[in-house]
Amino acid sequence: MIIVSACLAGLNTRYDCKNKADEYIVSLVSSLKAVPLCPEVSGGLSVPRRRSEISCGDGYDVISGEAGVFTDRGEDVTTYFIRGAEALLKLTESMSIEYAILKDGSPSCGVNYIKRNSTRVKGVGVAAALLRMSGIEVICVKRARERFDFQF
Repeated sequence: MIIVSACLAGLNTRYDCKNKADEYIVSLVSSLKAVPLCPEVSGGLSVPRRRSEISCGDGYDVISGEAGVFTDRGEDVTTYFIRGAEALLKLTESMSIEYAILKDGSPSCGVNYIKRNSTRVKGVGVAAALLRMSGIEVICVKRARERFDFQF
């Protein structure tokens, strides 16, 4: 079983109440090979919500307390992001999940990059960092398509 970012599965969980549906991910979920989850919503944030970014560094720095996550209005939402990452980790443990396919660019799910001042910055999101620290392999959609050969 694989866990995937809910927005990639077509669920309107993004900050702007939209999704980033990917037909490959939608197929994984509909064939019961993957479970969708949004760490930000699981952490207690609403849909819609303010756009958020990691202040400096990346998700590892947020987990270690060296950085925070703030909305575009300066509100500290770090606690929600950590709580959501922990919820995602708890699900992976309860379901013996070994892989996560997450949405690049997100302050929660970023795999290769996150955004700061609306610019791509190399690094990972809070949930991606916590999963990696716990031994879960975290990959982006492009890499998942190359790696997993599922028949639908």
